[in-house]
Amino acid sequence: MDPNLTEYLNLVFRWVHVAASIMWIGHLWFFNFVNAQVAKTYTPESKKQVVPELMPRALYWFRWGAAYTWVTGFLLLFLVYWMGGVMINDSAHMGPHAIGGIGLLAIIIGFVVYDLMWKSMKNEKAGVVISFLLTAAFAFGLSRLGMSGRAVFIHVGVLFGTIMAANVWMRIWPAQRKIIAGIKGTSPAPDASVAAMAGLRSKHNTYMSVPLILTMLSSHFPTVYGNDNGWATLMVLIAVGWAATKLLYIKAASAAPGQY
Repeated sequence: MDPNLTEYLNLVFRWVHVAASIMWIGHLWFFNFVNAQVAKTYTPESKKQVVPELMPRALYWFRWGAAYTWVTGFLLLFLVYWMGGVMINDSAHMGPHAIGGIGLLAIIIGFVVYDLMWKSMKNEKAGVVISFLLTAAFAFGLSRLGMSGRAVFIHVGVLFGTIMAANVWMRIWPAQRKIIAGIKGTSPAPDASVAAMAGLRSKHNTYMSVPLILTMLSSHFPTVYGNDNGWATLMVLIAVGWAATKLLYIKAASAAPGQY
């Protein structure tokens, strides 16, 4: 492909990717750190008035932000990594397309495993530990195939982004439609498990969003991803990101954000 065309495509895809991700993650954080606390103050009457007006509008930008972020993210993956010469390291025994294909297959399998596991998971803490170990196995496995450290970082980001986008379209949005219809009275109120599942998947997305942003920025830091154990460094940073997100939840539930 002509280098000039590649540069312009990179610019367009990256611009849309960043703008859409701001729309998506901004609404995600609004739901989890702001709206979740405000919703606790609703009376039955105010809930019927506010929710049918607020949530459809917010969820519109939320779900389409997720869709455009995911699509442009994959376009950038192909443009920068499959075609850009940064997919593999010098020790790789396979070409970039072969290793990239394995990476894509691993991402699809990763979402299926995540989705099935959390449908039946009863102990949230155990689920977090298992999810962390599976993510580590994902990153370690790709690094052993000969994928470059930079590509390992971005593939973990694509794994998280794919799980998050699938959560939005396959779990959160369908559940919210039922909840909104129940509040409006146009359909029977859904079982409490519907709201619980949507809330849990939204919480998962919030925790994944912080490491996701890290992987989006990681290409600027070759010292971080370029060492022999870059995958392990990434896992440490993911743990730090999850801990930071926990602190944000604690802050959101405190009295401080409601003061002015």
